[in-house]
Amino acid sequence: MVFHFPGVKFDLDKIKKYDTPTPRYTSYPPATQLTSQFTESDFQAAIAASNQRKSPLSLYFHIPFCQSACFFCGCNVVISNNKNIVEPYLDYLVRDINKTASKLLPDRRVDQIHWGGGTPNYLTIEQVQFLWKAINQNFTINPDAEISIEINPRYVDKSYIFSLREIGFNRISFGVQDFNRQVQVAVNRVQPDEMIFDVMRWIKQAKFESVNIDLIYGLPYQTLETFQETIKKTIQLDPDRIAVFNFAYVPWIKPVQKNIAQDALPAPQEKLEILKMTIEELTSSKYLFIGMDHFAKPGDELAIAQRNSTLKRNFQGYTTQPQTELFGFGVTSISMLEDTYTQNHKELKEYYRAIDADILPISKGIKLSCDDMIRRDIIMHIMSNLALDKQDIEQKYNISFDNYFFHELEKLGCLEKDGLVELSTKHIKITDIGRLLVRNIAVIFDTYKTTQDKKFSRAI
Repeated sequence: MVFHFPGVKFDLDKIKKYDTPTPRYTSYPPATQLTSQFTESDFQAAIAASNQRKSPLSLYFHIPFCQSACFFCGCNVVISNNKNIVEPYLDYLVRDINKTASKLLPDRRVDQIHWGGGTPNYLTIEQVQFLWKAINQNFTINPDAEISIEINPRYVDKSYIFSLREIGFNRISFGVQDFNRQVQVAVNRVQPDEMIFDVMRWIKQAKFESVNIDLIYGLPYQTLETFQETIKKTIQLDPDRIAVFNFAYVPWIKPVQKNIAQDALPAPQEKLEILKMTIEELTSSKYLFIGMDHFAKPGDELAIAQRNSTLKRNFQGYTTQPQTELFGFGVTSISMLEDTYTQNHKELKEYYRAIDADILPISKGIKLSCDDMIRRDIIMHIMSNLALDKQDIEQKYNISFDNYFFHELEKLGCLEKDGLVELSTKHIKITDIGRLLVRNIAVIFDTYKTTQDKKFSRAI
């Protein structure tokens, strides 16, 4: 059964055939390849090399705290109602910022800043101002920088929203996940419709430049009818971007998900119907389907970047800043330089201990080989821009694409027979059928992936 929507063709048989565990490719190699054998001195050398390149910077700041656990959560969080936990964390976070910033050339421009979590609005406005001041003292921020923050709509009021805008945030994101009360109770995140619409109204009154809303399909007790109501209400909110994530049920990795009864999850067929309906409703409401899980208005930066083939993925998802190198601050944060990835310690005590020892608080990392970088470029182009110019790869890396990837092209030939890709002497293009299976196409170039790997969620 095949359904055709703007830019995407929903082929039920193909989706069932290729619905296997596959990386989401927010990086290549995936974060699962980072190793503790990577040392602080390795990262110091990577920072020095980064200074030679003088690339603009993207900065990520992790606020790990939440007041209650969302049972669907796959993030690294600390659940506590004791707000006294924040002060020492901010002190250590500023020391982390000071140490890393001292190793970067002071004139390197910051084009992008993102605060994520956890729940960044766990902080009081005074604490937000404290951290913002430290960032400004250590970095040269582009006046036109994208400065975004994630919020939990259950813990903000109008004054807080307006204060964020006055401080300097110009983009904001918040999770709705699902409007249905039964679903909300099952995942321990109850937030009435009135609350969500109030928060959106305040955001628009404060004149944020872009608003993103997160939804999740595949949650317990969701049905086609209930999630269609969620989609309709989301359209009424009129965000600039909508991310619709497939719930990754991985309780063997995220124990909090054990609170969700597996038999309450929608059956695979129901999930596919929900996905099809979501694409139909959003594309008919003039949202463009971006990548594998994002929708954006035609004038949004994500849509423009994809039209210009400049869209990129990093550990934060899709980004419109392909030229930046990412530095992450705070517990569990990931840095993503041109040829190096690192991750900070995941436990607060280990993070604090490293900073007290006056060392960079990384727990693991990886130095990319030339082959890694070639494959990363290919995978990210496929994931972000749905096409690849083979000559660009040949010129950048001085290789013969068809010779270097002889075996991969043979495998792509099978996908071409199934209508997922179009191959030519110069290009690889993802078809409308292949849009929903782009991870299955990208994995052809992945030398780390094994067919028995259970660390990843299913493709659909």
